[in-house]
Amino acid sequence: MGDTGDSIHAENAGWSFGGDTSKYFDEHVARSIPLYHEGHDVIAKIADFFLSEGSKCYELGCSTGALTYTLARRHQSKNVHILAVDKEPEMIRRTEERCRALKNVTVSTADIMDTEFEKADLIISYYTMQFVKPKHRQVIFNRIYEALNWGGGFILFEKVRGPDARFQDMMTTIYTDYKLDQGYQPDEIIAKLRSLKGVLEPFSTQGNIDLMKRAGFVDIMTVVKYLCFEGFLAIK
Repeated sequence: MGDTGDSIHAENAGWSFGGDTSKYFDEHVARSIPLYHEGHDVIAKIADFFLSEGSKCYELGCSTGALTYTLARRHQSKNVHILAVDKEPEMIRRTEERCRALKNVTVSTADIMDTEFEKADLIISYYTMQFVKPKHRQVIFNRIYEALNWGGGFILFEKVRGPDARFQDMMTTIYTDYKLDQGYQPDEIIAKLRSLKGVLEPFSTQGNIDLMKRAGFVDIMTVVKYLCFEGFLAIK
């Protein structure tokens, strides 16, 4: 077992969002992903263009519910319904605790593959699809497209691979420097990298765009980009 930092332990190729991970997740993810909170802010502002009276919005892989809470509070006066989905019971428990006072949130413990989507005006996947097995990813993108109302939006944030080996080497090195700057020790960085083998499977920017295009999306743009972390907005 390796210490991946922030009191989170994981076996080689055994990273999990279950167990005790939820206790330390917010701090860990904020230190591990550049512009993590800024991404939440961008999504909240983009959502203003899609969510109106009676709209439904999904957050897929809601983890501890930080973004769910932000969206629900921002749009509660418009009777916007936020549906938060995560397969880890402890993550869902923390989302329920965080959003207890908000009446416009429904929280579900479910795998995205098993989620029956209602028609929605906005669907959000914030660093979630990269943990879905590649063989299932296109099916989910197709279902997201079908679930959206015409003119609805899909917000996708992902860690992305470089378009070739030289770019990938550069991005990997700079991202390692970033984690060192955040105070992680070299052995923690290596332990996290080893734990994610076969668990985190990023696609390139073009690979993600291709998934969206095959699902039916035509209008796609990048809204946030920091090295190997990218946020996309696609409109049906």
